[in-house]
Amino acid sequence: MLEPLNNSQIRKFKAAAQLLEPMLKVGKAGLSEGFIRSVDVALGQHELVKIKFAEFKEQKKELAPQLAEKTASHLVMRVGNVIVLHRPRPATTPVSGE
Repeated sequence: MLEPLNNSQIRKFKAAAQLLEPMLKVGKAGLSEGFIRSVDVALGQHELVKIKFAEFKEQKKELAPQLAEKTASHLVMRVGNVIVLHRPRPATTPVSGE
């Protein structure tokens, strides 16, 4: 289970997300297995991921928390047709070159 984010962390991630372009778009396939895997990979590489709802705009309020749950990430914010997810990198992974 993920530790809940505190207010200062949420503010920091929202500010950082302002500079990001959406990396992924929810298309006609919706939250397919392939899309969820793509989000999972993006979170593993970037920690903070911006996703745009190109389709399913009416269901974004229900789909955004589902996507966060399926990718074990935090839903940092939802503005318009864009959501931001955050998942911290595992602390136990050694950095190469050390």
